[in-house]
Amino acid sequence: MKKISLIIALSLFAGISAQTQFGVKAGYINSNINWQSSPSNFWEDYSDFSSQSFFYAGGFALQPVTEKFSVQGELIYTQLGGTTKVNLHQLVGSEIIDIGTANIKYSYQQLQVPIAAKYHIIKNFGVLGGFNFAFNINSKVSSDFSSFPNSGKVENKKTLDIFPFVGTEFDFNKNIFAEARYNFGISNMHENGIDVRANFFQIGLGYRFK
Repeated sequence: MKKISLIIALSLFAGISAQTQFGVKAGYINSNINWQSSPSNFWEDYSDFSSQSFFYAGGFALQPVTEKFSVQGELIYTQLGGTTKVNLHQLVGSEIIDIGTANIKYSYQQLQVPIAAKYHIIKNFGVLGGFNFAFNINSKVSSDFSSFPNSGKVENKKTLDIFPFVGTEFDFNKNIFAEARYNFGISNMHENGIDVRANFFQIGLGYRFK
């Protein structure tokens, strides 16, 4: 009986493995961060961020469940971030003078693990949605103004961020496809202090090996 059960389990595993598709993907990300709240009015002076462009690249495994429905897991390297401007002032005697503007850039290097459910509406076109588990591996704040005090590493960032996402996918053929997704920033990327949230749009190409 145990031998029969083992044979059945191995047969099922072999069947699933035979259907699994592996591939690679890469593309463009447009990222924006927003500061929902801040501990002091000073930070509100540069809470309005402009978007930043980055790339993403990685691999995936696709497991068909039915003819139209499948699940997909990925491992992606990318960055998120944004830029803002700060008007700098200096007290000279009893007078406050304007000493220029600093362009400040925040960037978060991440390893992302998106898990998606995918449904093909027609043969070459599908919709998908899921959750993106993003692990912060490095972060940086930089400025083009040499005396700005916050140049260096971003403090108090979380190890893990979670982004729900939705998207579409178009198959050019059985190997090559294009994708577009939008990831929603619903949680604070920092442990405490400023409430920082990131949203990002991505578009790219992928290749399935079989």
